[in-house]
Amino acid sequence: MTMVLCQHCGKEFYTKPFYLKRGLGKFCSRTCHHAKMRKRSCVKCATCKKTVERTPSQLIGSKSKTFFCSKSCQTLWRNKYFSGKRHKRWKGGVGVSYRSRVDSSGRKKICARCNELDYRILAVHHLDEDRMNNHLENLVYLCHNCHHLIHRDKVEKRLFNKKLK
Repeated sequence: MTMVLCQHCGKEFYTKPFYLKRGLGKFCSRTCHHAKMRKRSCVKCATCKKTVERTPSQLIGSKSKTFFCSKSCQTLWRNKYFSGKRHKRWKGGVGVSYRSRVDSSGRKKICARCNELDYRILAVHHLDEDRMNNHLENLVYLCHNCHHLIHRDKVEKRLFNKKLK
């Protein structure tokens, strides 16, 4: 038997040498083992600033070194943090403001082809199909169905263009 110090309470105790070789024999009792292994740290949620407990392995395993109290707080943070230049599909910020431009113009949110009123399914369509031309007279609201038809069906596109003129 070998005399060692408990890593939690500092008490001296005897342990078998083969326990030490296997990386065991660090604690004098199960109580000390669980107290040390269940040690948690308090950190603040990055979104709502609520205090949450995390284990040492969770603290080490975090790539961003930010912690959250719930999945919804994490999603809010990710949507804010990974936008703009940090987004993996960032293309320099050119031609991306057309939606907000039409929304702020005061134009009625209605499909220009079928008069659908559900704003949740409306997309902004470029009449000349040039995504860089973001003038208000080039932008119209279309529901997803009409938008698809105009891009895929030449006859529908011709009829729509006649209707607008």
